[in-house]
Amino acid sequence: MAYKKFKLGYFSGEKAYKILLNLGYEMREAQRLCDKGRLVGDGVVFAKNDLVCGEAYFIDYECEPRGLKPIFECDEFGVFDKPSGVLAHPNGRNCEYSLCDEIWSLWGRGACVAHRLDRETSGVIVVAKNPKSAVELKAAFENRVVAKSYLAFVGGKFDGAGLKKFGINNFEEFKDKAEIFGNLDGFVIDKNMDITRNYDDVKTRMQICENGKRAVTVVRLLKYDEIGDISLVECYPLTGRQHQIRLHLFHVKHKILGDPLYGLDKFHVEQILDGMMSENERRKITGASRLMLHSNMIKFEYKGQIYEVKSKAKFDLVNC
Repeated sequence: MAYKKFKLGYFSGEKAYKILLNLGYEMREAQRLCDKGRLVGDGVVFAKNDLVCGEAYFIDYECEPRGLKPIFECDEFGVFDKPSGVLAHPNGRNCEYSLCDEIWSLWGRGACVAHRLDRETSGVIVVAKNPKSAVELKAAFENRVVAKSYLAFVGGKFDGAGLKKFGINNFEEFKDKAEIFGNLDGFVIDKNMDITRNYDDVKTRMQICENGKRAVTVVRLLKYDEIGDISLVECYPLTGRQHQIRLHLFHVKHKILGDPLYGLDKFHVEQILDGMMSENERRKITGASRLMLHSNMIKFEYKGQIYEVKSKAKFDLVNC
């Protein structure tokens, strides 16, 4: 998505926010756009109550879709297979492309993603087609009436050492979600977590801590490659904390290959996040050129109906 400057015309003392009202924006949105510096002149940024005298320009985004289509669609939402490296939504004026380029070109600016999926995590993501369905879907996700499964390539053989086998009856708070979760098979990682309080560390990094928020992940081994000493595991996050799967697997000594945050010093983290490290160097340091985490399945209830959508994308270590 490219941000571009569009000429609005010549004005003689009209308030900035009223110019945006005349473009069709609601009052609240017009004021917000002014506060974000999107209405400008020649060398000046107009505040919402400024009088605009002279040429005015509006900085807006122009969708540039690349042909990504939903793998499932109904009247109120769609599901995409997001590639690794694609943002779910634009993160600033320097963002050249995000999933919003596709969804806004298909369904308009009222469409939005219903939940988070990190930039480097690939796989299924639910998109609401309109504001009403967005509110309803986000409420379902926030209330955990949703089941997700992720695939991850991790270092070492995951055998559940030191972990208990999962049983939904052992977790009172999840019993009412049994229909959604189904019969989960695997080992449970039940560790509270919170954002790091070490301000010399990377600000987005999370940590295991007793006083943090409850986080529960069920993990099972799918395949082990003895030659590479790499496991393919399936993970079911029963809670939805930031970086939950990444931190939990790192905590039990099975770091996800390609992880740019956990298990690295601050220097290497910043090199990767700032795009200053080559793919070959990242492979040497982390085991892959991208985060090897993939959203493989999502199952949720919406308006009394259960929907289950599985990824159709190939997920392997080839060229990674």
